[in-house]
Amino acid sequence: MTQIASLRDRAATFGLTVEEFDLLVSRIGREPNALEAAIVGAMWSEHCGYKNSRPLFGVFPTTGPQVLQGPGENAGVVDIGDGLGVAFKMESHNHPSAVEPVQGAATGVGGILRDIFAMGARPFAVLDSLRFGDPASARTRFLVNGVVEGISHYGNAIGVPTVGGEVTFHPSYQENPLVNVMALGLLKHEDLAKGTMGAVGNQIVYVGSKTGRDGLGGAVFASADLSDASQADRPAVQVGDPFMEKLLLEATLEAIERGLVAGVQDMGAAGLVSSTCEMAYRAGLGVDMDLDKVPTRETGMVPMELCLSESQERMVLVPVPGLERELIDLLAKWELDVVVIGEVAAHDKYRLFWRGEVVCDLPVSVLNEAPKYTREGVESDEIKAKRERDLSGVPMPEDFSSVLLSLLAHPTIASKRSIFERYDHQVMTNTVLVPGAADAAVLRVKGTAKGVAATSDCNPRFVYLDPYVGAAAAVAEAARNLACVGATPLAITDNLNFGNPHRPDVYYQLQQATKGIGDACRALNTPVTGGNVSLYNQYVEEGRTVAIHPTPTIGMVGVLPNVDERAATAFAKGAHTLYVLGHLTDEIGASQYLESVHGLEAGRVPTLDLDLEKRVIAGILALIRGGLTRTAHDCSEGGLAVALAEMAIASGAGVTVSIDAEGRADGLLFGEAHSRIVTAIAVGKEEQAERVLRDLDVPFARVGFVGGENVAISLPRQAVHFGVTLDAAQHAYEHALKEVLG
Repeated sequence: MTQIASLRDRAATFGLTVEEFDLLVSRIGREPNALEAAIVGAMWSEHCGYKNSRPLFGVFPTTGPQVLQGPGENAGVVDIGDGLGVAFKMESHNHPSAVEPVQGAATGVGGILRDIFAMGARPFAVLDSLRFGDPASARTRFLVNGVVEGISHYGNAIGVPTVGGEVTFHPSYQENPLVNVMALGLLKHEDLAKGTMGAVGNQIVYVGSKTGRDGLGGAVFASADLSDASQADRPAVQVGDPFMEKLLLEATLEAIERGLVAGVQDMGAAGLVSSTCEMAYRAGLGVDMDLDKVPTRETGMVPMELCLSESQERMVLVPVPGLERELIDLLAKWELDVVVIGEVAAHDKYRLFWRGEVVCDLPVSVLNEAPKYTREGVESDEIKAKRERDLSGVPMPEDFSSVLLSLLAHPTIASKRSIFERYDHQVMTNTVLVPGAADAAVLRVKGTAKGVAATSDCNPRFVYLDPYVGAAAAVAEAARNLACVGATPLAITDNLNFGNPHRPDVYYQLQQATKGIGDACRALNTPVTGGNVSLYNQYVEEGRTVAIHPTPTIGMVGVLPNVDERAATAFAKGAHTLYVLGHLTDEIGASQYLESVHGLEAGRVPTLDLDLEKRVIAGILALIRGGLTRTAHDCSEGGLAVALAEMAIASGAGVTVSIDAEGRADGLLFGEAHSRIVTAIAVGKEEQAERVLRDLDVPFARVGFVGGENVAISLPRQAVHFGVTLDAAQHAYEHALKEVLG
């Protein structure tokens, strides 16, 4: 009993609460040993078990005619026609990147790529969604440069292009940056692979790198708050080898294509344990594994390390019965470590052997069925007061030109060229629209006329002030961005980044955000095919707990029937008339303008009308596919004036705009109302374009024309007239982030 009492007292060291330890004892009918407690702690961590978030996922739509594989596998898969599918997934590597930004970000890329080729898909694109603190601080510069180096190092080396993403700067991410990575892969329907174990007697094959001590305890590390002591958790950050991953990728895809495997699984969080016990659970079977056979690169490794190491570039394959030798010979050809470490058993246990003894004997169901917690969410009074703040007294700026230039120079809005120019975005020669050229990335599907578009989006300020509307708006913005390049939105993957769910205010944010995502996905016909949850994104600073702004990042995929029928941010050659699809409103709440110019993170998030969103998306798609425009740009951060300036900068051509609408001038110009797209119609085709929009019941306004060397804007009803030169706008937009980051 002394040993048992000490294990219970040490429950937290295994990632368990005392109550969870007691629950484990009741479920297995005995006291666990230390290895079993550690294994359960990893599998019941938020990172693996989703114990605080899974009960909320019931609000997500997950099926539809376009969905080939929904949640529950390594990645979701959508049908793009012609017998082809796109596998896609987004995951986080936030805590590892906070303490070791290069390897944290690099292994985030490696991990998400393995999820893609484990589905039988060849990865062909990566997008990264990054959040950092004050860009002027040395800490932020260190993190940005490290994260970018890690992403570029891994992606460039393995030969998968980084084609898009987003970068946001806000003080809440100062010590806890967010590194969310999304990957896409292409597969034939018949090559779709799954993470299962087939039948009793099937062998379990370990393939890839040897196991080391790096990454040990990573799942538990990712499921706890950051603190000053987190630097001591550097061993929980893995070390990646993109060249080994390339071999593993080619070997796995060849094995799947040749029909040699019954199941495939990446060794991700919780390493060997999570991969094998999840496969067994899906099959409804048990496993017997011999830990002595696990290839190691360090001497003296013990079962705890062999089971929970998160060393990179490792997979579990289950051969088709009778084809074991053919599979092993194929994998050996790629100079990978290949070892049969166990077999599928008829019992329902997860049994591990070491030196001839059973060191773990737990029901597979216990490992995979973490306790679920439904907590009480209570909105923060402080945030509610900020949202309800009366903004009528906010003064009008005296110099609109300066406001426009300052917003163009804000690091969240400014050109990210100094970041994405370090990525190889043309490798594989599929990239049609490169980073910065449009609202979403577009890649050709060789051998067809099709294109695939992808984007990642979230405005954390919106979610902070109103988590329901803010999260729904992230889905809407992602769909709008895809439509702006000519793609039909298909489905989403999400990365839910929040603080500690034990806090009622944080749980409220998570609860409301999932509802918002669910409702928006239903309205826009974009089911949720999978995703990732990253909680405990907060840190202690001088005795005060600082949580990140809630950030439910949305990754969305769409399809272009003809990749040549696409649009970009830049204006096409010739004379064009400018239009705004959607309503001209003056909502300034929750805007970057309000925060940057007036120091207020406050006000109501702009109203989101999902029916209007659908009509605006249908309208721009009709214009693009009808050959009436090749230019489209979403109005988001910075509002209409910034969108117009960005289009002018991208084109090297000025604009002259007159906005004839009621309301506050600053709201009309810099407010961030939803469901608005700026497009340019060739002179002479205006009536035809307007007829298309009226037939689809899309509100629109003619606002000006393209030409000249200035961004000139007038609001006649408000007697506001101002402009900036194209050179000044371009300098503010292109140089700000580069200068800040050194």
